[in-house]
This record gives sequence, structure tokens and C-alpha cells, in this order.
Amino acid sequence: MGEVVATIKLMPESPEVDLENIKKNIEASIPEGTELHKIEEEPIAFGLVALNVIVIVDDGEGGTEEVEANLSKLDDIGNIEVTDVRRLM
Repeated sequence: MGEVVATIKLMPESPEVDLENIKKNIEASIPEGTELHKIEEEPIAFGLVALNVIVIVDDGEGGTEEVEANLSKLDDIGNIEVTDVRRLM
């Protein structure tokens, strides 16, 4: 079985949330068998900054579901969306 790189966009509930605290919580929420590659900040508008969480997971069935479920439980997150999935060569 191969691996894929997935980008998951996390949209904070408001511009006032502590992004550094959310980043720490993201690192703690990554399930075993999933590699956190990096977290990028993406300015949206009016001070709101989304976090693009880039992870490496197995390309089996339900590859990002466990990661998505864990990230959706984080405080101060309004929306989660998988924006990109690519096979690693």
C-alpha cells in the first residue's frame, strides 16, 4: 500500500483565536500512523487566517477520516475541509 499527502484546511471561528495554541493542539491530535508534514497559515480576509494542515497517510480506505475526526474536535475551529490529496511517488 502507498501513501498520500493530504491538505486539510482548518478555518478558525474568528480572527481572535490563538493560532499558536491551535497548532499545538493539532500536533497532539494527529493519530498514530499519520505523519504531520507541516502547518501553513493562509490569510483569508479581515484578519482571519486559515491553517492548512499537511499530513501523510496510507492510501487505504478512509485514509484521512481519522485525522479529520480528531481535528474536528478541536476548540475554536469552525470548519474543516480536505482541499487536496496526492499520491506520493
